Amino acid sequence: MTTLDSLINTDIHTFLTEEIRQTVHELKTREWKIRFRCVKAHAGTSRNELADKLAKEASGKTDLPISYNRVPKSVIKRDLENTSVETWQREWGTTTKGRITKDYFPKVAERLHTKIHLTQNFTTMVTGHGNIKSYLHRFKIIDVPNCPCENDNQTTEHILLECAILHEDREGLIAAVAEEDSWPINKDKLIKRHYNAFAKFTQQLDKIKEMNT
Repeated sequence: MTTLDSLINTDIHTFLTEEIRQTVHELKTREWKIRFRCVKAHAGTSRNELADKLAKEASGKTDLPISYNRVPKSVIKRDLENTSVETWQREWGTTTKGRITKDYFPKVAERLHTKIHLTQNFTTMVTGHGNIKSYLHRFKIIDVPNCPCENDNQTTEHILLECAILHEDREGLIAAVAEEDSWPINKDKLIKRHYNAFAKFTQQLDKIKEMNT
């Protein structure tokens, strides 16, 4: 993008662009006639060659003071956000907590850009916290973690892949996934590629919760 393109584009507000616009405005109020035109680079135009020379000299200097007031706020905000997400990702990648959630959302940036309608059942499935027997048993609220289907302990993994109570609902989820992928599917792909089908499946956790009480 050329400097002229930047001046025309009203969405661009870099320091240099705004400085040029302000200067042009001030000159016009003094009845100057301003006209812009493209100048071919390296064609022997004296002032253009001088500008190139000064720019090259400046780019090689390491002792130039940093002028933070010339950096657009939007750039600073974006850099801070990127740094925060990178730090968050490092901590998320090394923590031993949130194992179940990490399977569904291994990348922080992707989760931040994924629109999800959170419900109690959905949260239970992607965290392992809530009214499921493995969680209740972990905190000694109930004596045994067995699922009412009597096949295994009632974990989110069991609910998603094995629980006989949700067999028909799981078949619907598998059919939706099978249109593009094979089953079983990685949980992060389940969210990214088949969110609606998975969210619909989580709604059926109420069948299990009723039997848990």
